[in-house]
Amino acid sequence: MARLACFAIMLSVALPTAGLAQTSAPDTWNPRTADGHPNLQGVWDYRTMTPLERPTELGDQKFFTNEEAAAFQQQGVERRDKDQRADEVGAAQDVRNAYNEFWWDYGKTLTADKRTSLIVDPPDGQIPYKEGLDRGRRQRGYDGPESRGLWERCMTRDLPRLSGAYNNNFQIIQGADHVAIVNEMIHEVRMIPLDGRPHVGDGIRQWQGDSRGQWDGDTLVIETTNFTDRTNFRGSHENLHLVERLTRMDADTLLYEFTVEDPTVWTQPWSVAVPMIRNTELMYEYACHEGNYGMTNLLNGARVQEKAAMVAPTTESSR
Repeated sequence: MARLACFAIMLSVALPTAGLAQTSAPDTWNPRTADGHPNLQGVWDYRTMTPLERPTELGDQKFFTNEEAAAFQQQGVERRDKDQRADEVGAAQDVRNAYNEFWWDYGKTLTADKRTSLIVDPPDGQIPYKEGLDRGRRQRGYDGPESRGLWERCMTRDLPRLSGAYNNNFQIIQGADHVAIVNEMIHEVRMIPLDGRPHVGDGIRQWQGDSRGQWDGDTLVIETTNFTDRTNFRGSHENLHLVERLTRMDADTLLYEFTVEDPTVWTQPWSVAVPMIRNTELMYEYACHEGNYGMTNLLNGARVQEKAAMVAPTTESSR
């Protein structure tokens, strides 16, 4: 929390706030900055039980009925309740179930319109993967932390952001020529210029890519390129092209839309729409790196396995 507070203080000096309103819920709808743009500031919650892809059994059904929505939500809550275990589970499964429902913060409701998928295009609600594409995860080693993924190392979480197990919030801090998006998950900050500058050269690659923003009427449009081969969004790496759209719908709703494109992975661009809800609570620091004992355990476990492999031949030859 201290770091986030310090960042907010520094940012208020670095970015001209142009007469922005406070981040608490406004008394009237349609607040604007002094330069006439919608005020997008605040903490926005993107939790939802609506799946990214439509369940295949629903076919072309784009919306749940009220009865179907209630049943889907109930089944989802029960499925995620880790306290409801089978009578007998193996040790590995028992470890995976170690955190019960108290620790998670999944969404427990669907979008207000009861959509069956967050994907709005293609119409079938599915990611349009290329036929025969190997979607398996890239092999990772255990030689050191650099061999592991960026998320495991608490370095970054892939863009664009989608509802997950917890920390489903980001905070927007808005200035006349920059917008900053503070992500709760892994406490990253995206600094997005609005002054029309071009993207950096193709040889410069960044974990969060290179973002540029501009206003399209009342919608903030953010284009991001120059990702690295270490990032991974649904199988896309350095070729990912991301366009996000943020539109204030009412006092408590921010519509987040994005379109992603990568012809090496998908047959066509595909688009998602997520209605985000204003969160009036504070957003606290996610001190992932400081408590990342899992990384130590991963590497220690690999060293134990290596020693066991070295001892095994000696034991066998002595027989």
